[in-house]
Amino acid sequence: MTTGTTLEAVGRPADRVDGPAKVTGSGRYSAEITLPRTAYAALVGAHTASGRITAIDITAAEHADGVLAVLTHHNLPKVAAPPHLLPSLAGQAAPGESFFPMQDDVVHYFGQPVAMVIADSLERAHHAAHQVHVDYERNASITTLDEGRDQAYEPDAIFAGFIPARSVRGDVDAALNAAATRVEATYHFAANHHNPIEPSATTAVWDGDRLTLYDATQGIVASQRTVAALLGIPSSKVRVLTQFVGGGFGCKAMVWPHVTLAAMAARHVRRPVKLALTREQMFTSCGHREEQEQRIELGATADGRLTALRHHKLSLTSPFDEWAEPSLGIAAQAYACPNYEGVYRLIRSNTMTPTFTRGPGETSGMFALECLMDDLAHELGIDPLELRLRNHADVDPNTGHPWSSDGAEECYRRAAARFGWQSRNPEPRSRRDGNWLIGSGMATAGYPVYFPMQPQRARARLYADGTAVVQAATQEFGTGSGTAMTQVAADGLGVSLENVRFDYGDTDLPNVAATVGSAGSGMISAAVHTAATTLRDQMLAQAVADPQSPLHGADPAAIDVRDGRMALRDRPETGETYQDLMQRHFMTDMDALGSWNPPQPNQPYGLATFGAQFAEVAVDPDLGIVRVRRMVGAFAPGRVLNAKTARSQVMGGMLWGLGQALLESTFVDTRDGRWANASLGEYLVPVNADAPDVEIDFVEVQDEIVNPLGVKGLGEVGMVGAAAAIANAVFHATGRRVRELPIRIEHLL
Repeated sequence: MTTGTTLEAVGRPADRVDGPAKVTGSGRYSAEITLPRTAYAALVGAHTASGRITAIDITAAEHADGVLAVLTHHNLPKVAAPPHLLPSLAGQAAPGESFFPMQDDVVHYFGQPVAMVIADSLERAHHAAHQVHVDYERNASITTLDEGRDQAYEPDAIFAGFIPARSVRGDVDAALNAAATRVEATYHFAANHHNPIEPSATTAVWDGDRLTLYDATQGIVASQRTVAALLGIPSSKVRVLTQFVGGGFGCKAMVWPHVTLAAMAARHVRRPVKLALTREQMFTSCGHREEQEQRIELGATADGRLTALRHHKLSLTSPFDEWAEPSLGIAAQAYACPNYEGVYRLIRSNTMTPTFTRGPGETSGMFALECLMDDLAHELGIDPLELRLRNHADVDPNTGHPWSSDGAEECYRRAAARFGWQSRNPEPRSRRDGNWLIGSGMATAGYPVYFPMQPQRARARLYADGTAVVQAATQEFGTGSGTAMTQVAADGLGVSLENVRFDYGDTDLPNVAATVGSAGSGMISAAVHTAATTLRDQMLAQAVADPQSPLHGADPAAIDVRDGRMALRDRPETGETYQDLMQRHFMTDMDALGSWNPPQPNQPYGLATFGAQFAEVAVDPDLGIVRVRRMVGAFAPGRVLNAKTARSQVMGGMLWGLGQALLESTFVDTRDGRWANASLGEYLVPVNADAPDVEIDFVEVQDEIVNPLGVKGLGEVGMVGAAAAIANAVFHATGRRVRELPIRIEHLL
């Protein structure tokens, strides 16, 4: 943290600055942006998982009322270059898949766009889209793990080539053979979809050769650069504006074809075009968490010390990308285990490329590990909490490097105390409430600390009236970043929270990377803090150089700034306000650009956020119904920027963990590759009636490595371990171990 910065606003439970706009309806989302002469686009998706288009009849659609154009592979322009998969933290073009539709007659997956209708109203566009008739030559397809097992292979790398498919330390075979106790299991995970309340939408408008996009995105700069690359125009010709985003959960982290298709449609009809995906299209247009299977094996000493961990994952990827969510990351680091083998295997299938989905990778990988740790504790007769404490990793097991900061053991202890774990009878089926079987379970939470790959920038401007504006090309998608960054800016400048405004949502502002992988709070706060303190230091330098200032000749490091007043730390009566200084010099404003360079990947530190999850469930043994009664979580995310929004975010993650454990699954109709439950009526997510009492505690740990304020992020970690804690509680209640997610009634009858 910069010398002289006093944190008074940071950490407070400040109310959301965007709250009034959202509750009054004045905040506008991308699909609500309607420009003069706006036309509407509707996509036509393929009705087969694999094949070729043999004929496409658009006659009826072209002649329908209000239709301006129908675009297919016959008349849609070719993209400037094939998309190349890159993570959105790279700060470059970030297409969701290495494929762009409507370039030829080949169909790779059900729902792939094969035509686009543009009309003068939304209703007319969708009506005409139903008039497009497509004939296919259908090929055999692979849409499930079972269909493609004999074609599984081990790639060189996954995750756009950034993560090796195989990772080994020590000798796993020898350690397993020598282990006093061995446990192993295979876990199956259904595919999951994101389903934010706001479906993805883009409004595109051209002004000569300049394009403006109003896009529902987690990365306005990623949208800008992806569309520019696909259209073959300079990024400076593309501006992306995003006022509000109604949730993302990963599906808006990468840039999917519909964004560029909206721009192409607007250029074709020479008027603004709005393209909003339907709820059903959200299942076939924005990626998903892939169906996967994980086989895991543990070896341990008689007193529960881990000696070996083998963790293999098999999952479906698309025909054109070697993508798997990184499920083996934190699972390889969570415990001190000298011998480890992690392997990813893929099956190329007829699906779009999977993508980041709510705690990508770690939610599934830690579910497998934490359930098996529970089995190991039961096998050895050791309390599950004690087993975790015995195996706590004091250093990163992968490298031997110390953690940049830890806090895991304190999280275990605090959460256990809040939950009342010490009174638990370890025997399954030992507690009842009437006919309900009551069980309690726990699990470790963890998530990597990711860094962007390029400098992050922000601008701060101070006005002569004492107010300030700080700007960055980021976006607010429900996490409270606009509020937290206002707090960071206020402390960096040394002014009151009420005198600061944070501007965002425009690529004309200084650029930051997409807010994904829990990296948003760390990287944006670093840029905002750097800009604010740079401007503060400029003002201090001017004051000490000014013969008329009470601070003339003082050491800037000996000056504190509070409420816009610069004063000597040991003589606080000596000083002046920013306003005094600026008015004396006839200054209307002063600004500064701050640039933060993230740490290099080869830092000699382990980088992770840790936590602990506890859950109590009630299970009806006659009906197989599971009700989650209580959840308790403690997390160590470095510094907490806003206690209120942080708690809300973690609570949301824990409830998503409930959804993962008991509700969420998408099923494929293997006859045509269609997602069979592509609606919120059949894809089940937790609602208020499902929500239990949730208690959250934060263990703030100092971290001087990750960024200036020591912010490690907590957007994802609240979900990790929650499903495992619930599953372990179900085992404790019933004595039955379920190794498939979601846990369904039939598993318990």
